[in-house]
Amino acid sequence: MAPKVAIVFYSMYGHILQLVDEEARGIREAGGVVDIYQVEETLSEDVLAKMHAPPKANYPILSDPKTLEQYDGFLFGIPTRYGNWPAQFKAFWDKTGGQWQTGAFWGKYAGAFVSTATPGGGQESTVISAMSTFVHHGMIFVPLGYKTVFGTLADLTEVRGGSPWGAGTFAALFQGALARLRAGQGLLASPHQAELHMTAWWRRGQEAVGGGAPVTEPSQTEQKSTTQPPKQQTSTEPQHKEEHDKSGPCGLPVKCILS
Repeated sequence: MAPKVAIVFYSMYGHILQLVDEEARGIREAGGVVDIYQVEETLSEDVLAKMHAPPKANYPILSDPKTLEQYDGFLFGIPTRYGNWPAQFKAFWDKTGGQWQTGAFWGKYAGAFVSTATPGGGQESTVISAMSTFVHHGMIFVPLGYKTVFGTLADLTEVRGGSPWGAGTFAALFQGALARLRAGQGLLASPHQAELHMTAWWRRGQEAVGGGAPVTEPSQTEQKSTTQPPKQQTSTEPQHKEEHDKSGPCGLPVKCILS
């Protein structure tokens, strides 16, 4: 059974919405099932009109946190407000006291992707600030890292969003540059992030760790490697002890002194 992933986002002007589509594509291409939700708006129609906010996307409104209990993991799309969650997202998390108390989200994987107005506007700090929420719910954070997007993130010849903490974009880049970015620059990290999350969920299922992730049948090779006689395992203990004595308790090439 394929892992079920929920993408939960808030987007006022559509920048995060563009990344949502890319994240969803990456999950589907990696073999996962994805549902997309947006958190409730907290601003009045009058205020939104004064801010020239366009109509909301046609995705279900996530009003009850219990809806998320059926999923194996989450990707949160966060448009930063001063390097932190926007109030709309915070209002959603403030309703999750029941899930926090029962551990309904405990052990589930979580990642984040962001949008900021400027390079120093919170590409990293927004995700870092979200960690407190993830930790209190016992969720396991899976970052984007550099492995699959090093060339993109390390290329400074062009301005682009994203960091090892998660995929991202700059709102200003969407002013007439979206077509070029879609060709392989700014949005490249999003499907990679989704694929990394899928890899983590599949691996967890194979190892049968639990936490709501699916458990798959091991291949014949895996079965052979996991059914080795106990004798073979215990016979290596003296060798490990000898190496430990030789290298010292610190694991360095020579013995170290602990004071």
